[in-house]
Amino acid sequence: MRKRLYLQIYLALVMALAVFALASSLVWWMAPRDRDEMFLAGMAELVGQAMPAADRPAEEQEAALARIASKFGADLTLLAADGSAVASVGPPIATPRLPPRGNGIVHAMGRGMLAVLALPDGRKVLADDSGGHGHRPFGALILFAVFAGLLALAALPVARRLTRRLERLRAGVDELGRGDLRARVGVEGRDEVADLARSFNSAAERIERLVHAQKDALATASHELRSPLARMRVAIELLGAETRPDVRARIASDIDELDELIGEILLTSRLDASPIVARREEVDLLALAAEEGARVGADVGGSAISVAGDARLLRRLVRNLFENARRYGGGSAIEAEIAAAADGCAVLYVSDRGPGIPAEERERVFEAFYRRAGTSEGEGGGVGLGLALVRRIAASHGGGVRALARDGGGTTIEVTIARA
Repeated sequence: MRKRLYLQIYLALVMALAVFALASSLVWWMAPRDRDEMFLAGMAELVGQAMPAADRPAEEQEAALARIASKFGADLTLLAADGSAVASVGPPIATPRLPPRGNGIVHAMGRGMLAVLALPDGRKVLADDSGGHGHRPFGALILFAVFAGLLALAALPVARRLTRRLERLRAGVDELGRGDLRARVGVEGRDEVADLARSFNSAAERIERLVHAQKDALATASHELRSPLARMRVAIELLGAETRPDVRARIASDIDELDELIGEILLTSRLDASPIVARREEVDLLALAAEEGARVGADVGGSAISVAGDARLLRRLVRNLFENARRYGGGSAIEAEIAAAADGCAVLYVSDRGPGIPAEERERVFEAFYRRAGTSEGEGGGVGLGLALVRRIAASHGGGVRALARDGGGTTIEVTIARA
């Protein structure tokens, strides 16, 4: 049977109240009672003056004890100096463990708290104002039980209110899991549960935004796929009877562009579905960058650092960085460097001396299908998936990527990759 959280919280609160009550009783019991001792000493002196001498007959002492008991409405027992009972008014009080300093308050089994008055001549008077039947301790116990019950009843709605908010949060999670991306929960209070509700709402908003972005990406991909296909269709119509080499070249280029686009879309979808690569092998990042750099004439240097990852994905990452620098570098030289970061990661820098990226666009260039203003796929601008794939591949290898302004002009793309 599943334990309800609110019952656990409720029982914990009740137990805490019980422990607090017990601790308070112990503190009260062990606390110094200087004023009580002064009061008892005064009472002992007054009772000693009202009592006959110790050598007087027991009947005379009992009569005096009865007069005193009638004034206080209490059961009294007179003890001789040797501790033997001399006289009693009411049921005799069993001799308890007497306080070492004479006067004091002691606990007697069946009677509760007793006052012990040490007379000047060595005798002691035991006083019990409960009538000898333990009414006072029993009544106090009942009063404590009633008080504890009231506290327990007051604690129940507090615990229930807390867990009811958690239940509403769980219901919101269930709605989100069923596909309702607009599911949100109300934020109540200013405690950890409210923080959890805010975190859930923030996560749900991000999920909704990501799903919408994916839908937009698919719609954009459909448009991007139509463009080269349309150009191919027009080119085929223009072929006529005689095949022109230049037209054939354009068709081949469009087919290559379409094939590249489809490949990048499929890779993007695969990385989104499985953000952590399962296949890992030791890859020499410097050697890989040198091979890809030779294709575009890039100057590659730095330290020979090996990382654990998917060689094909890392090769695509490096190739996309070089292609991006070639397209947007304005024909400037491309430079790459491999270095080790202080946290143990490998860092790849790819730099150019192009016009650079404005600060407000340095994050957006890593979004899927994003193109800077004034560029298009027909002008060598690509389809906007190159750097988006770089970010996904870096993230799948425990790293990240960012665009930096290069000293003296140009852009540097910094990619970190976890070595382990």
